[in-house]
Amino acid sequence: MIIFARIRRLALVLGFPLIMAIFPAGAQEISDSHLAQARTAVAAIRATDQFDAILPGAAQALKEQLIQKDPNLIDVISTTVDEETIKLASRRGDLERESALAYARVFSEEELKEIAAFYQSPAGKKLISDGPIATREMLKAGEIWQAGIARDLAEAVAKKIQAAVDAQPTPIEPKETPAAQ
Repeated sequence: MIIFARIRRLALVLGFPLIMAIFPAGAQEISDSHLAQARTAVAAIRATDQFDAILPGAAQALKEQLIQKDPNLIDVISTTVDEETIKLASRRGDLERESALAYARVFSEEELKEIAAFYQSPAGKKLISDGPIATREMLKAGEIWQAGIARDLAEAVAKKIQAAVDAQPTPIEPKETPAAQ
């Protein structure tokens, strides 16, 4: 689990500069109203919620690492890491802005209005809250369907192959002749 968190963090660290290198002029062409609508859409779809655990996770990992090195400083380490973590929390706005810019580059202002309107509606809110449950159930159904299809395919093929084998003429074996004396 820690490995996946580290990979995710690395992807974030490397991903944002890459995005900015690919779309360097895009931010200058986006109007304030377009960006505001992108922020609304990003908030409505909760696009950045998946990143909520990054800073607390990094703080917890750092505490564990430092305490392991010097257990007698547990109080100082804990207090210091907590204080510095709180200071960094304001940088969440950077992620929100970059996310909004990414959406603004891909979607028009009107599309973003429609996206936000849907996800702010009761149906959209339900999709966000219950969508993962439906997706999990769909994946389960897909696995069951896949197993059934594979089983039925194997059975059908086995029957046809057996029928083909059974339909082949039986080779006649030569009769043994008494050996010449």
